[in-house]
Amino acid sequence: MTRNTAREIAMHLAFELSFTDLPIGDFLDQYLSDEKFAELAPECELYAQLPNAKQESYIRRLVSGVAEHAAELDTYIEKYAKGWRFERISLVASAIMRLAMYEIMYMPDIPHGVAINEAVELTRKYDEPETAKFVNGILGSFLRQEPSAAAGVCSKRFSFSSLSQSAPRFTRRSARKPSIPLRIP
Repeated sequence: MTRNTAREIAMHLAFELSFTDLPIGDFLDQYLSDEKFAELAPECELYAQLPNAKQESYIRRLVSGVAEHAAELDTYIEKYAKGWRFERISLVASAIMRLAMYEIMYMPDIPHGVAINEAVELTRKYDEPETAKFVNGILGSFLRQEPSAAAGVCSKRFSFSSLSQSAPRFTRRSARKPSIPLRIP
């Protein structure tokens, strides 16, 4: 399993956080179990292999961090989604942006450019194509304008020449709960 695959599983779990009342530890124990992977493997190739100890630690750290800092991350998303209320942003896009912002702010071993690029690629895979530009614009603005994103351990610089400045409008799709794995192509 690669770091990209571990991040994609973390995105699935961050998305599922919107639909559970379980404490984060219990939630992660349930979803990172041999049984859950065996259940999901026939439906999604991502779950064909269990994460090794390092990958599981990464997933747990990332998803736990997103759960712990959700209110803070959502405030940043809303702040940089100019003219958009958080509720209008798709659940998939918000889960992806939470992951990227958490990596930028709290995981100094992840270069900022990697966090943003992976977020854009996940958005292209799981959401509407124009949403990737929206996510890219929000994350780029966040990184350029937030001192907390560039301060301290988060000092890895990123070139913004490739970031799109546009933020196209999109509407939130149905909030009904899809089961993991997300089956959006």
